Amino acid sequence: MAKQGESRKFDPNFKGPIHNRGCTDILCCILFIIALFGYFAVGILAWSQGDPRKVIYPTDSRGQFCGQAGTPLEKKPFLFYFNILKCASPLVLLDFQCPTTQLCVERCPDRHLTLLRLGSQADRDYYQQYCKDGVNLSTKSAPDILKDKLCPAMIIPSKAFTRRCLPALGTMKGGVVVVGNETTFDDGGGHTVNATDILAASKKSNIVMEARQVAMRIFEDYTQSWHWILLGLVIAMVVSLIFIFLLRFLAGFMVWVIIVLVILVVGYGIFHCYMEYDSLKSRPGSNVTIRDLGLQLDFSVYLQIRQTWLAFMIILAILEVIIILLLIFLRKRILIAIALIKEASRTIQHVMSSLFYPLLTFALLAVVIAYWAVTAVFLSTSNDQVYKVFNTSACAYARETCDPKTFNTSNASAQCPDAECLFAFYGGETLYHKYLILLQFYNVFLFFWCANFVTALGQVTLAGAFASYYWAFKKPDDIPPNPIFSSLGRALRYHTGSLAFGSLILSIVQVIKVLLEYMDHKLKAAQNKFAKFLLSCMKCCFWCLEKCIKFLNRNAYIMIAIYGKNFCTSARDAFFLIMRNIVRVAVLDKVTDFLLFLGKLLIVGIVGIFSFFFFSGRIKAVESAAPSLNYYWVPILTLVVGSYLIAHGFFSVYAMCVDTLFLCFCEDLERNDGSPERPYFMSPELHDILSKATRAEDDRDGVEPSDSAKQLDEVRLEEETPLQQQQDGEIQLKQQGVLKQDNEEERPLQANADAEEPKEEKAAGAETSQGEETEKEDEAEVKEPTENQELKPGEKKEEAAPAAAQVEKEEPGEKQEAVEEPKEGSAPSAPQQ
Repeated sequence: MAKQGESRKFDPNFKGPIHNRGCTDILCCILFIIALFGYFAVGILAWSQGDPRKVIYPTDSRGQFCGQAGTPLEKKPFLFYFNILKCASPLVLLDFQCPTTQLCVERCPDRHLTLLRLGSQADRDYYQQYCKDGVNLSTKSAPDILKDKLCPAMIIPSKAFTRRCLPALGTMKGGVVVVGNETTFDDGGGHTVNATDILAASKKSNIVMEARQVAMRIFEDYTQSWHWILLGLVIAMVVSLIFIFLLRFLAGFMVWVIIVLVILVVGYGIFHCYMEYDSLKSRPGSNVTIRDLGLQLDFSVYLQIRQTWLAFMIILAILEVIIILLLIFLRKRILIAIALIKEASRTIQHVMSSLFYPLLTFALLAVVIAYWAVTAVFLSTSNDQVYKVFNTSACAYARETCDPKTFNTSNASAQCPDAECLFAFYGGETLYHKYLILLQFYNVFLFFWCANFVTALGQVTLAGAFASYYWAFKKPDDIPPNPIFSSLGRALRYHTGSLAFGSLILSIVQVIKVLLEYMDHKLKAAQNKFAKFLLSCMKCCFWCLEKCIKFLNRNAYIMIAIYGKNFCTSARDAFFLIMRNIVRVAVLDKVTDFLLFLGKLLIVGIVGIFSFFFFSGRIKAVESAAPSLNYYWVPILTLVVGSYLIAHGFFSVYAMCVDTLFLCFCEDLERNDGSPERPYFMSPELHDILSKATRAEDDRDGVEPSDSAKQLDEVRLEEETPLQQQQDGEIQLKQQGVLKQDNEEERPLQANADAEEPKEEKAAGAETSQGEETEKEDEAEVKEPTENQELKPGEKKEEAAPAAAQVEKEEPGEKQEAVEEPKEGSAPSAPQQ
């Protein structure tokens, strides 16, 4: 017992969450407030220095934004490359910038023209828009224009891709290259360029801009489908509320409905994947493997090969088998967990405001996420424009910084005739720019800290409200008014430091996990297998550590809500309490979590399936209403993640209720014994649920019953002992009455013999009869205090049993006295209404 802490002692003044409490972990509270002020300072600094237009708009060679409103380039939203072939240079991978002039244009070229072969005036006017400002093709010769790099040597048909003009060449689903009507082009200098060279240059350009291209296309999809995404999230919220509402009245039925529907939804997913897999059997190119296909920006390409659907089908089949096996092996525990969910539903009925508290948590988390995202964008765009020397031949000034205004008169221009001073990236040499990476790290760390603090605040608030219900002896009369708001006020007033302390520990572990993921990403190309193995082990260890800390924090917050102690003391008390009741944790807590997880999985499946059919245009009735998207999986994935978070928020109320009831139940068993002087606060239903669960688990494992189970058996034995004694005494008196009746029937037959016996023998017989009567009177006296012990205070005591002589006169089978029938059921507990 010493290793698991001391059990709680009986306290007649304890009535639930303590109201007379003081501030805890003040030092952590001060540290958290200082960190928040620093976070606000970083945000203000980032907002004053950053420019998010650098992410949204493409930038030309002079660092100007294409298509920016209020600028001369407002009507030129597309970026045009003078020589796309230079994007195939290795310098692209070093400097992340194509070493060619980049110009903002109104539209991408749709025809092939060369500068040296401009015939009509219409061709010159068309070509003019792809030259630098101030160039007159009629007055200046073509060689001079090419020497000064004022115009491109040629233009080819291009298409806008993320506002950049790239050659109209691409790879279709079947891997066929589309080149249009022409496959070779004249560059204007006597050289022929084929489509393969242009495609290679285009691919190099795609590598440089891949991240930005994907981000921009995703951003465009969000702008087209945001209202549908919002509608889907609202539907997920409504479905979650309906499930929670039905759990209150039909808990057992709804749990089985959830289980059956989850099996059916996953089964339908297997069926759909098989149908897609079978339908692609006769389609050309569908047998291409994912490895051969490689990385494609258009993710719908993967849905056109059979291997993708086969992988989906195998994953869903494995998931289906796991769920079915768990249901088979946990069937008895599931019945007990359903009863516990019913008790949680009864609790939530009296604390209905708890169902709407997740909305506050969502709002606070949305503020935290928005602040982090905006600050990160402004920090990443708070650099200055940096220009560097780009060239195609050997040059001593290559990749050095330069000034575009004075570059034409500098030594670099004289020694490197083919060099250009182009915009390279955003950076800087100031103190602010040097420590910019540290500011980004501080932004990430404070994001984790604030998000975990908001989650902890919700947990301690719900725990305080549910604990107020449990420790109310007369439910619902003794439940305090507005338990949610009272619990929230106590948490913010007294325990901000404790919540910050627990959140800080969890945030440190999460940040370390992020750093390990970053290192793993950097070491993917490394050949050191030992380093990879060590890194994988560290990631696994920190993942387990994060789960343990979350579990410990959750139970520590429950103890904080009840007793108002600091974080370390509460965590220790919660840990020891769980260890003293470890069997019940295994039986109920995790099985209940599994059932609630199935409920969340069902909501996610319903929303995901309907969103897939809608955004992929497979519902003919609303096909015209579906938006035209680059990646239709973007809103689907957003809805799946969002619906899971919404369902998790609502079902977390049930999970927190179950955990709080569980810890309060364990505390109740240790504080009280079910006697009239120390009655249980738990309801009789909850008492039966958890008692049966413990005994069933002990019987299954063949282990010695736990301390709390022994305590329940001792209390039950103490209650049954007086009743058993009373029943044994009644049976004994009935047997003695039957014997007396037999003696009376034998007396007339022996009357004559008795008359002939000597008087001495008659006297001896009379003494024997008198002794028997004395024994009967003693037994009746023993029975009387036994019955009086069973009576409760204030009740009228029953009369003692009649004397032995009176018993003889009673008819056989007649009862000697009215004995109160023993009551069946559990120990005295809190009354229910």
